[in-house]
Amino acid sequence: MNTLLRWCRGSMVALVVFLGAACGSLPDTSEQARQQSEPPLVWPKPPVTERIRYLQNVRGPEDWQISRTWFRRLFDTLSGQGQAVFERPGAVIERAGVLTVADPGAQAVWILDAPQNRYQRITQMGKWGLLSPVALALGPDQSFYLADTALKLVFQIDRDGTLLRTISTQGMERPAGLAWDDARHRLYVLDSKRQRISVFDGNGALLQHLGESGVESAQFNHPTHLALDAGTPGGNLLVTDAMNFRIQSLAPTGKFIWAFGQNGNGSGDLAAPKGVASDSDGNVYVADALFDAVQIFNRQGQLLLAFGESGSQPGQFAMPRGLFISAGHKIYVADAYNKRVQVFLDAAAPRPQSKDGVK
Repeated sequence: MNTLLRWCRGSMVALVVFLGAACGSLPDTSEQARQQSEPPLVWPKPPVTERIRYLQNVRGPEDWQISRTWFRRLFDTLSGQGQAVFERPGAVIERAGVLTVADPGAQAVWILDAPQNRYQRITQMGKWGLLSPVALALGPDQSFYLADTALKLVFQIDRDGTLLRTISTQGMERPAGLAWDDARHRLYVLDSKRQRISVFDGNGALLQHLGESGVESAQFNHPTHLALDAGTPGGNLLVTDAMNFRIQSLAPTGKFIWAFGQNGNGSGDLAAPKGVASDSDGNVYVADALFDAVQIFNRQGQLLLAFGESGSQPGQFAMPRGLFISAGHKIYVADAYNKRVQVFLDAAAPRPQSKDGVK
């Protein structure tokens, strides 16, 4: 027995030494090193003035400048979490250096907190194990909302990963999109199966439903994504009305405002529209999973620019889904089948002035 115990201890020490040496000898493959050795990737191409600039790929905590300690690496390896990388990210949000990723492939939500140099891979919410976490939205007081379409539930979670509130209602079938209106303290939940938007107050109480099935204005055919319109002060909603191949804009009351889009395989068409977002100028960004690209439109539906193509290199996509534009004018795309989040910069957006007047 003593011999066996000594052998087990010796084997563990050898494993620890091996993992430590391996972790310390990895080559530098960081995005920073790549950017220093290659010209910037921009759209449109020179000599036209750039509008979109590629910044980086994020496949896990280390790409988000979070250093995994030696003991954390050992724990991840022994617990089966391996290299701590995304499996099939479907939605992404970012605020003040905290990147949150809904990963239905891993049945998890990731919180990558760069300011705190920590990360969490959460697979359990209260008594529920996550099954298909597909949608995210920023919430109040550094919290966020997460929708699990298989559980038919929406969770409010704080920055530390603590469950604050569970939102459910009779009749919710497939919560697929989320938007939080901080000014009105309203949570909008897009139900893809019921083809409507459910409106909740800040305490999770159901207030009303917006929309219905159909092809007319303010009607939906299997809508998939939802966002608050950053280009309007009234907190209007942007809805990816997927099988009607259009983007609709609705007032918080559900009143129809505008729509654009048509089915097709040409430039400016919508073939498989997914994530939607808008910038401060009111331009609308749409990720298309069939085109493997992000298209930028004005509110009249005129195509302004498209970036991306099929592939696995920087700036290429494989089934892009979630789309988010941060307060810092960064564009985050959940590049699902490339198992990463890609980050771009809206280079045309105004930059804040420093105290000495220098940008």
